[in-house]
Amino acid sequence: MTITTENQIYLASRSARRRDLLKQIGIRHTLLLMRDTLSRPVDVDETPIPGELPADYVYRITHSKAEAGWLRLKQRGLPLYPVLAADTTVVLDGCILGKPENSGHAEEMLAALSGQEHQVYTAVGLAFQGQTRLRLSTTTVRFREIGQREIQSYIASGEPHDKAGAYAIQGKAAAFVIHINGSYSGIVGLPLFETCQLLEETGISIF
Repeated sequence: MTITTENQIYLASRSARRRDLLKQIGIRHTLLLMRDTLSRPVDVDETPIPGELPADYVYRITHSKAEAGWLRLKQRGLPLYPVLAADTTVVLDGCILGKPENSGHAEEMLAALSGQEHQVYTAVGLAFQGQTRLRLSTTTVRFREIGQREIQSYIASGEPHDKAGAYAIQGKAAAFVIHINGSYSGIVGLPLFETCQLLEETGISIF
């Protein structure tokens, strides 16, 4: 097995949004599917530990995803390019808001976020040559008041169902946002400043 970077990485995520962000900065990448079939168990348990702080949570999940990806490369005998992983969570008053379980859960989340300020934590990790480097992006977002009809219409669009906090800022939910303090790309799912830092440290040049 040859260890090399060659300005090529694996992305340990099915997220089309993260793929688009990597394309935006010109990073060649290959999707690393952690499960060959849907019948296989998940590689990383994303259940928060009781009392776990949001920053600790996204660090832990991202570290686990990156290391699981690196292990999978060696198991499959694939070229050992760096493995990039990330995890995003929405936090309101210290409480982690993950992906909604159903439409009712999404409605509860959006109603709670209405008119409030919340934080979006995204950790990004890069595993290479037995070392995993991590960075954290924290962004504050303020929503306007959202009416019940708007919430129901937004949920009916299908957009909230696989998103942390039940919203996608790159979609219709942009209409809810009054103010952002931090990284827009971090809210989308891959903070590009922190990602570029990790890539440069690993020998992958952006420019």
